[in-house]
Amino acid sequence: MARKMKLRTRTREGKIEILVLINHPMETGLRKDKKTKEKIPAHYIQKMTLHHNGQLAAEANFGIGVSEDPLIGFRLDDAKNGDKVKVEWSDNKGETGAIEAVVEG
Repeated sequence: MARKMKLRTRTREGKIEILVLINHPMETGLRKDKKTKEKIPAHYIQKMTLHHNGQLAAEANFGIGVSEDPLIGFRLDDAKNGDKVKVEWSDNKGETGAIEAVVEG
């Protein structure tokens, strides 16, 4: 299933900030369905990477403590307008997603 993603860049305190919003349930595996009383299976993003002009700039490992539809932010010291950024993620069920953008401060 292709998940909806949005990526935005902006200048903040002299640095480029990258914000990525991912439509993802981020289920912990601890909640129960109110109707069936069955546990809802865990489904959460495990890993996210940020590439800046093709080079790995940041890597984050997530667990069950991240909210549904997470908004994740990165700041790059050496980015400038016109640079390319790419964010990729993978979850515990094998789903993946990616989004690319050109930096616009």
